[in-house]
Amino acid sequence: MINIFSSSRYKISKSSLEEFAQAQLDKHHVSKTSALNIAFVGKRKMKEFAKKYKDEDVALPVLSFSYLRDPISTTDNVIGEIVICYPQAVLLAAERDKRVDPTMHRLIEHGIQNIFMQ
Repeated sequence: MINIFSSSRYKISKSSLEEFAQAQLDKHHVSKTSALNIAFVGKRKMKEFAKKYKDEDVALPVLSFSYLRDPISTTDNVIGEIVICYPQAVLLAAERDKRVDPTMHRLIEHGIQNIFMQ
């Protein structure tokens, strides 16, 4: 199950992102009963996360947190969380002359890979 959390001001296609993320989880043979949370945040919130968890004073495009080794709840089956900085993702897409949706897909893919590598 993919849970997407986002402000209404961010223009994202939840269904497209859910489908893409589920396809990535399927590649890793993740049980359908497992959950992955994806949150879209602004620069200020991402900068707070980067400072707290990475000791970096910058708004990163994506951060991921794996709960595979240390589950937060055995009843929820949450395998991890991906936090994407929406403004940074849009800027990254513009810098690379790409559309925003494929850039979001790349960030989600990167986040999922990191969840399994942590």
